[in-house]
Amino acid sequence: MKSFLVIGAGKFGCFICKYLYESGCDVLLVDESEEKLSNVLNYVSSAKIGDCTRRSVLNSFGVDEFDAAIVCIPEDFQDSLQIVDLLKELNCPSVIAIASTEVQAKFLLKSGADKIVFPEKDMAHRLAITISSDSIFDYINLSSEYAIFEIQAPAKWNGKTIQALDVRRRFNVTIVAVKNIDGIVSVPDIGYIFNPNDHIMVMGSSEAINKLL
Repeated sequence: MKSFLVIGAGKFGCFICKYLYESGCDVLLVDESEEKLSNVLNYVSSAKIGDCTRRSVLNSFGVDEFDAAIVCIPEDFQDSLQIVDLLKELNCPSVIAIASTEVQAKFLLKSGADKIVFPEKDMAHRLAITISSDSIFDYINLSSEYAIFEIQAPAKWNGKTIQALDVRRRFNVTIVAVKNIDGIVSVPDIGYIFNPNDHIMVMGSSEAINKLL
């Protein structure tokens, strides 16, 4: 079971705690506000009141024993920088920080952050991808070039198998799952026969997906 230290009980901090906890992770949430902590007690393993800009406070949590720390206070950038720096000094294995701008990200990385997350930017990008085409239902970014798209299987695929369509060679994408009326078929074999209204999860470049659509 992985363990996470989440600093900041704002909206993003509360959501990440909830999803990590529901995934079976051990989550310690820290914030200076007792009121904010009280709203998320059902979704964390434990919660503590504390000022994480103080080295002694962070040190008391044993930050080096967590799999990662997530700094969720983009509204106070100076505190974020200080906390990231202290976490690295205290040998936290991995530090993830929330940023609002590229400039913030640059300085957080210089302070030692291992990964930067842009909640608003990332959500806007994902929404733009899904609403820009009626055939795209979901989108997960993997890198600057590749992503996983949930799309409607082309109508001309109905009644044909993955092998007969030669999907990987012809379209330069990999089918990682199929969602049909019976549920989800993970990593379908080459003999899978497509049915009307099948959704497919395909991994590939945006260019390859656009050609497929």
